[in-house]
Amino acid sequence: MNIVTSRFDHPDARKLNDLVQAEYAERYGDGDITPLDPTMFDPPSGLYLLAYDASSRPVATGGWRAQRAGDGYEDGDAEIKRMFVVTEARGQGLARRILARLEQTAREAGRVRMVLETGTMQPEAIALYESSGYELLPRDRKFGLYAAEPNSRCFAKALQVY
Repeated sequence: MNIVTSRFDHPDARKLNDLVQAEYAERYGDGDITPLDPTMFDPPSGLYLLAYDASSRPVATGGWRAQRAGDGYEDGDAEIKRMFVVTEARGQGLARRILARLEQTAREAGRVRMVLETGTMQPEAIALYESSGYELLPRDRKFGLYAAEPNSRCFAKALQVY
């Protein structure tokens, strides 16, 4: 697998975003309505990754965007968005590799904490984040557009400075 930095509006990113939105709709009845602008993922205040298989087919994505204090976020947060691996590429550790690269680049950009929101209908995502050291935030510390949703789960992980 080849993981490269990309723009959120790259044609391959848009293709995979359409697939993840379809999966959200299947699991939750609707896609994610969080407003995302491609510039949110431009370094140094963000980063977007695309992964390609050996035949140069896009198979996974993930990004982070900087957040400021407010609406449950803290200064120094980097929020993970659009972590996704196509069905046929799952189970190969690709999401874990992308997650590690996101954490590394966020740390290098001066971010101090990674945060993310996922839902109860994505148990494999929850398992990935928990096994990677992310802690479930209590309900009163949830953040973002889905903070009041009962099926929403917010996680955070301090980024250690090496």
